[in-house]
Amino acid sequence: MTRGRIGDWAIAVGVAVILLVTGLSKQYSPTNLAPLGYALSITSGLALAARRWAPVTTLAVTGLCALGYQAVGFDVPAVAFLFAVYAAVRAGHRVITVTASVTMLAALPVAALASLHDTGEAFAQARSALELAWLIAAGAAGEALRQAERRADEAERTREETARRRADEERLHIARELHDSLTHQISVIKVQSEAAVHVARKRGEEAPEALLAIREAGREAARELRATLEALRDDGSTPPQGLAHVPDLVERARITGLDATLTIEGQCQDVPAAVDRTIYRIVQESLTNIGRHATAATASVRIHYRPDALVIRVDDDGKATQDTAPVAGVGLLGMRERVTALGGRLRAAPRSEGGFSVQAELPVDRTS
Repeated sequence: MTRGRIGDWAIAVGVAVILLVTGLSKQYSPTNLAPLGYALSITSGLALAARRWAPVTTLAVTGLCALGYQAVGFDVPAVAFLFAVYAAVRAGHRVITVTASVTMLAALPVAALASLHDTGEAFAQARSALELAWLIAAGAAGEALRQAERRADEAERTREETARRRADEERLHIARELHDSLTHQISVIKVQSEAAVHVARKRGEEAPEALLAIREAGREAARELRATLEALRDDGSTPPQGLAHVPDLVERARITGLDATLTIEGQCQDVPAAVDRTIYRIVQESLTNIGRHATAATASVRIHYRPDALVIRVDDDGKATQDTAPVAGVGLLGMRERVTALGGRLRAAPRSEGGFSVQAELPVDRTS
């Protein structure tokens, strides 16, 4: 039981005890209805335990109990009803609370009259049971706290929106700076190196390795910069890509000449959004690396749904061997960071039969 529920029950039991003690301290003519009056008093107090999650029901129960023990002849203040008025107004049920309060003000004298048969004394007993000032104070306190909570929520929402807007503005500013400072220079390097390689080959000469390295570095830098700018400019308005888009990645790899296949094992199930996006990024980065560096003819993508995990494996038949230490580039580091953040495991290494393999295992909480 949470601390809030314990507090609710403590207040409810306390009010029930106060009503019972007050009832026992009064001098009443012995009747067969006395046990009913005590039971209604206790019920009225204990009903307050539900005032947070059922304020209207609590208002009705405490009101009916107050009318009941007044009709039996118990001149006990309607303390529980006042608490219920406060809770209902705080929850936003102002119209219902006002209606119930007016009804109680009109019905209490009738209930008291049923037991006293004396109009003047009945009205006096009703006033003592539910003082109008206390009723107004309870409603005002509930409304004041409701307005304070609403203003606090609005202030928190405004702070979040302001922080999000500033982050978006800063992200766009960085994107503009990167575009203005790097795009032109990288484009010049890329164009000049490709032109130099083209001229050398046209003359029948072999292009120097350094020139080929510069050309490849220029292409890589242009791709990385373009991807970085797209990520910075992404405002979240486009739907994220996930498992459903993996077949598109495999199909695009086939178009480039790579014999890529996709195999899905196990029963397909919904997975958390973070896992969904990470699987897509792993396949995307793996196929991109195969196209750039592996000199591979075939590639296979396997997705295995397990009861508690999702396993993704991407293999190729490229030039990597077990004697070749894999270079941890930006792509592999990014994959490892994504998988580790989700509590998973990543293995990226050459295969014994040749080629390279990337395997990730991501836990899936089916209970969430």
